[in-house]
Amino acid sequence: MRKPWMLWLLVALAPLVLGGALLLGSAGALWPDPRTELGRALLQLRLHRVVCGFAVGAGLAVAGAVLQALLRNPLAEPYVLGVSSGAGLGAALVITCGLATTSVFALPAGAFLFALATLALVFALATQRGRASIYGLLLSGVILSAIASSLLMLLLSLASTEGLHGITWWLLGNLQGDSTATLVLGSVLIAAAGIVVWWLARDLDALALGPELAHHLGIAPALVTALGLGCATLMTAAAVAMSGLIGFVGLIVPHALRALVGPGHRRLLPATALAGGCFLVLCDTFARTAFAPLEVPVGVVTALLGGPVFLWLLRRRAAGWVE
Repeated sequence: MRKPWMLWLLVALAPLVLGGALLLGSAGALWPDPRTELGRALLQLRLHRVVCGFAVGAGLAVAGAVLQALLRNPLAEPYVLGVSSGAGLGAALVITCGLATTSVFALPAGAFLFALATLALVFALATQRGRASIYGLLLSGVILSAIASSLLMLLLSLASTEGLHGITWWLLGNLQGDSTATLVLGSVLIAAAGIVVWWLARDLDALALGPELAHHLGIAPALVTALGLGCATLMTAAAVAMSGLIGFVGLIVPHALRALVGPGHRRLLPATALAGGCFLVLCDTFARTAFAPLEVPVGVVTALLGGPVFLWLLRRRAAGWVE
C-alpha cells in the first residue's frame, strides 16, 4: 500500500536519527561535553561521520533509483554495474600518485572520470545491434568490477607501508575521513546532481514506460538518459571520494521506498535521499558501536545486508515476477 505521507514522516524522523547517531558512541549513549577539548574533538568527529554518512547514503540511494529508472531494471545499482569500483580505482590512483593532497578537486575528479569510463565500457560491452541487453549490463558490470578490484589489489601491493592500511580501510567503506574540504565538496556535488535528477522526475516517469512512448509524450530519451546517467555517475564518484566503496545502498533503499511512496519520481527521489542518508548513518552507528572498542567498516555492514536482497531480486527476476 502506497502512502504519500511517508515522505513527510521521513522528514520528521531524519533529525531524530541524526541526533541519535551523534549521541551514540563506543562508550554508549553519551553526549560529549563541548566545554572540554576532548568533548569538542569527539563531537566534531561524530558530526563529520554523521554528515558524511547522510550525504553518501543519499547520493548512492538516489543514484540507484535513477539507474533503475533509466535501465528499467530493478537490479541496477552503482556497485552492481561496476561504477563504484571504477570510481574507487580512479580515486585509489589519485591517492597512490600523491595527487590527493594537491587539490581538493583531485579525488572527486579522478573518481568521476574512471566511473564514467567504466559505465561507458559496460554499455559498450552489453550493446549488440544497437540495443543494450539488461543481463548483459549486469554481467559486464560484474566482470569490470572484478577487473577493477584486481587492479586495486595491484595498487595495494605497490603502495607504501604507511599508506597500505589507510587505502585498505578506505576501500572497505569508511566514513571516518579527516578532510572537511572533501566532505563539503562531495556534499555540494551530490546535492547539485540530486537537484538536476529531481528536475527530471517527470521525464524519468515517462522513460519508465519505454523510450518510444516517452518520445511520443514529447520527451527526448537520449538527452534525459545522458543527463540521468551523468548525474548518477557524479553522485557515485563524489560518494566514493568521500567514503570509499560502499555497496548495495542504491539497491536496498529505492526498492523499499518505491513500495511505500509509489513509483512517481517527484516524490520517490527526495524520499529515497532521506531514507538512504538515514540508512547509512544507522549502519555506521552499528558498525562503530556493536563491537566496541573494535570498529567494522560500514561497507561490510551494507554488503551483508544488500547481498541477500540482491539474490532475492535476482531470483524474482529469473522467475518472471519482476517486470
